Amino acid sequence: MNEKPLYSLDRLRPTQQEVVTGYQGGRMGISAVPGSGKTHTLSYLAADIIVSGNLDLHQEVLIVTLVNSAVSNFIQRISALIQSEGLLPSMNYRVRTLHGLAHDIVRERPGLVNLANDFSIIDEIEANKIREQVVLAWMRGNPGFFETYLNPELSDFQLNNARSRDLPTLVQDIAYNIIRFAKDRELTPADLRHHLENLPAPLPLAEMGCAIYQEYQRSLTYRGAVDFDDLIRLALAALRADPHLVERLHYQWP
Repeated sequence: MNEKPLYSLDRLRPTQQEVVTGYQGGRMGISAVPGSGKTHTLSYLAADIIVSGNLDLHQEVLIVTLVNSAVSNFIQRISALIQSEGLLPSMNYRVRTLHGLAHDIVRERPGLVNLANDFSIIDEIEANKIREQVVLAWMRGNPGFFETYLNPELSDFQLNNARSRDLPTLVQDIAYNIIRFAKDRELTPADLRHHLENLPAPLPLAEMGCAIYQEYQRSLTYRGAVDFDDLIRLALAALRADPHLVERLHYQWP
């Protein structure tokens, strides 16, 4: 790394300049509140690493963020900075969302995580539709499950409303949270079932969520698809399964 960037840091505050000039590699944690200029500062840091000439031809600075709007913001800022140094605006960096990065990793070798090469990714809208279908099918197959949860003092009209409108929404919310909880902890439906079977007391709502989770995953498998939460889990599994992939990606994104 150069001790001093090749372009002016006048547009950075002293604390921001310290980030750009002080980074020498490895990990660096920065405490920053919203609006403190994190994107601005990290764009300068990425550009400085690129223009310093310390990257090999096939190496990139990797910037990972959470939302697509931030991706565009980073690209515009970094490209302008490195272009001002006479370099190509798309040279030696990649900006990805967390899910986009996970997708890149899984696409390297889908077979590592038992996916076909032509696997597809469903968005949140499609995932919600599939969950809704699975929930309604489960409720039709278990018509008396919620009777003990309903207030017997409600009128017939209120009970019918609860059964036809409120309960499906509630069950979908429960299923959504249980599925995300399980996937965040890398639990398959079978793993979750095993944990539930070994509890000292039954948890009917969790068992319901587990059953819906199983059918939801079965629907994804039938489509040859994964959802966004699967991408994170599967990317991690791929990296664990192939040290050579880790080594190659580590070189590509040092």
